[in-house]
Amino acid sequence: MKTPKHAFSTLAIHAGQPADATTGAVNFPLYLSSTYAQSGLGEHKGYTYSRVANPTRHALESCLTELEGGVAAHAFASGMAAIQAVLLRLKAGDHIVCARNVYGGTARLLEGVMSRFGLTHTYADTTDVRAIERVWQPNTRYLWVETPSNPCLEITDIKAMAALAHARGALLVADNTFMTPYGQRPLEWGADLVVHSTTKYLNGHSDGLGGAVIAVNSELGDEIGAVLKSAGGILSPFECFLVQRGIKTLAVRMEQHSANALELAQWLATHPRVKRVYYPGLASHPRRKLAQRQMRIFGGMLAIETESPRHARAMVKRLRLCTFGESLGGVETLVSHPATMSHFGLSQPRKQEAGVTDSLLRISVGLEDAADIKADLEQALR
Repeated sequence: MKTPKHAFSTLAIHAGQPADATTGAVNFPLYLSSTYAQSGLGEHKGYTYSRVANPTRHALESCLTELEGGVAAHAFASGMAAIQAVLLRLKAGDHIVCARNVYGGTARLLEGVMSRFGLTHTYADTTDVRAIERVWQPNTRYLWVETPSNPCLEITDIKAMAALAHARGALLVADNTFMTPYGQRPLEWGADLVVHSTTKYLNGHSDGLGGAVIAVNSELGDEIGAVLKSAGGILSPFECFLVQRGIKTLAVRMEQHSANALELAQWLATHPRVKRVYYPGLASHPRRKLAQRQMRIFGGMLAIETESPRHARAMVKRLRLCTFGESLGGVETLVSHPATMSHFGLSQPRKQEAGVTDSLLRISVGLEDAADIKADLEQALR
């Protein structure tokens, strides 16, 4: 793991993004070329074909490497493409222990696609070391965690999970989409691979898809890079540009997302029509101290249990300022219903295990004035 040379905000603006040598442009150029002129056999300027490498993508990957404190990063066409690339390191017969409370797309990929190629998996409570030990198998190769988890904001002890995995010859993979490297750096706590949906907070403006994998060492980085080169799920130069643009303001955005979310969570926790609030910044959260230890902020995501499924349906229809829709991490407040959206494909037993009820709503708290968000949620709840 690399030690950062500068503070996070400085790296977010400058890492991998020097001024253009030709014109002095402070924004790294957008290279839209699919191929590159070569002066002879094996003689080129580092780029031959854009599926293999592209200057704009390389700039983004260099920035992500610095921000996460890794050795290598690779940018993919979506978060799911990034997750698939990590899974494609494995072979038939390998086993994965996966967090029970995990993004629905990850579960769908494991259950509906990768299982057909001989990969097996077991879900477990990653807040409980003993629960992991009970389901561990001799062929377990990954321990897969999300922290905070999607959608119930469970907090996993990254250091403890890394020690457990490494003692058994496995790798720890951490999905850091909710926190971003500003809020949390899993590699510092022992993770081997970090995955992101750059669609979310890293981009931050709800205008582009993307994913990324950051590796703790060059060997893992080369393996992920080989998958990217061979399978071709690259992030386009223009969307690399959008993510780079978003990262420049990541620190200030995440601070405000988190401040708004904490204010809303504290208010919702006292609301008569809310049964429960899931947010790691609340004193009532069972792992708040752990969150304080391994996270810089509590983040912009929260979830609530409404009075009933009927109440949840009525509430989302009444939203006026907040948007009812998929995704998260944009400047606007987004409310979603995991049971019929992000986690729709899960079986009912799996939803129950993951805490995804029909009355659960997930809120990606945006950058609007907190009082305005609160007023909209108030009128919708009532």
